[in-house]
Amino acid sequence: MRATRRQLIAGAAAIGLPMPALAQPRPLRVGILAPRAGVAGTVGEVGLKGVEFAVEKINAAGGVAGRRVELVVEEETNPRETVERARRLSLQERVDCIQGVVSSGVSLALGPVLEESRILTVFWDGTTQDGVNETMPRSRWVFRSTDNEAEAVMGSLTAIKHFRGQFVTVAGINPDYSYGRNNWAAFIAFLKRFNIEHRVVAEQWPRVGGMDLTANVAALKAASPDLVFSSMLFADLPVFMRQAHASGLLEGRKWVFPAAGFQHTSLKKEFTPPGMVFGHNTLYFADPQATPLAKEFVQWYNERTRDWPHWEADRAFFAMEVWRRGVEKAVQAKGGGAWPSQAEIADAIRGVEVVSLGGPGRMRPDGIAEQTFVQGVTAHDPRYDFPILDPAKIDRVDGRQLQKGPGQDFWRWIAEARFDI
Repeated sequence: MRATRRQLIAGAAAIGLPMPALAQPRPLRVGILAPRAGVAGTVGEVGLKGVEFAVEKINAAGGVAGRRVELVVEEETNPRETVERARRLSLQERVDCIQGVVSSGVSLALGPVLEESRILTVFWDGTTQDGVNETMPRSRWVFRSTDNEAEAVMGSLTAIKHFRGQFVTVAGINPDYSYGRNNWAAFIAFLKRFNIEHRVVAEQWPRVGGMDLTANVAALKAASPDLVFSSMLFADLPVFMRQAHASGLLEGRKWVFPAAGFQHTSLKKEFTPPGMVFGHNTLYFADPQATPLAKEFVQWYNERTRDWPHWEADRAFFAMEVWRRGVEKAVQAKGGGAWPSQAEIADAIRGVEVVSLGGPGRMRPDGIAEQTFVQGVTAHDPRYDFPILDPAKIDRVDGRQLQKGPGQDFWRWIAEARFDI
């Protein structure tokens, strides 16, 4: 009689023979593109920790629809090199999904290539729009983060809420590329929208990553504005703050930094006074309304790094979570039969709602994320050597109120939408 597979396994075990390996579904492979060096290196490293945390939890719970997740990490550098690495992830590493990207310059070049190649992708960040116009209005395969301009919208509203009536002259120091220029233009548009008396006395446009900002500091000090708006966010921000403090520029005026959370632990109290508007955006490490998931991650991160995370960790966790939910939704739709196609998974991601590290979020049907944002006014706390947010002056806003809807013009939306401040 022909023995069954079960009988063969039982017999082998009884006499101590090696057990035959049972077929297991191959792991799902996720390619990650993240900067780990240069001016955005710290940002990429924090994002990678968010991915690691997500994958640890996914695999501990049995994987995605029963399949473990493996990461294949590649460096994000300039657009040309990153496009080639994305192709390698898809063609050679045969990943099931690509996630990551911090730089808008990279995403604007990479997005159309991925879309044309039908490579399922979820961006962490890098969603500054080219001139605040949609560059991929009908993407099917590429899913974007929240609009980077949402930070400027909230920063502008937070500044008006807390500083109204305390300034007239304003100045800007913003990085000289689309993100910085869009942020500054949005701030001025909001001042006009809410009939805030103002006069622009200086505009500074330092290059991204510039480490000698003394000339910019001197120009701002000479202009002597009541309020300064700055969307600086990379390693040059702590340099600017040190130089501004040394020159006496920081005292006696209001400051608005809608993306300061990227460098929050590097902005030491010795040169960063309280009372500034800081944007922590989709993750604030000391949020008094943090979920148990967020508290678990902050502790996990601190134990491994002896530091405190910022929002890129949340963006990375969110990307992994909406992809996981999309895969499982597509598997369920097939009733446990054949594994869903990439097209079916891409369709399933649309409309998915998740709880990320920073709170509730969702992927809109047009492939653009909406998440919870946090900003506020800084205070000094003896437990930390850098400013935190004053618990009494924290603002929390759903992303649906901070970015234009599908197909809308950004500037018209600012002029016509309803905003609560």
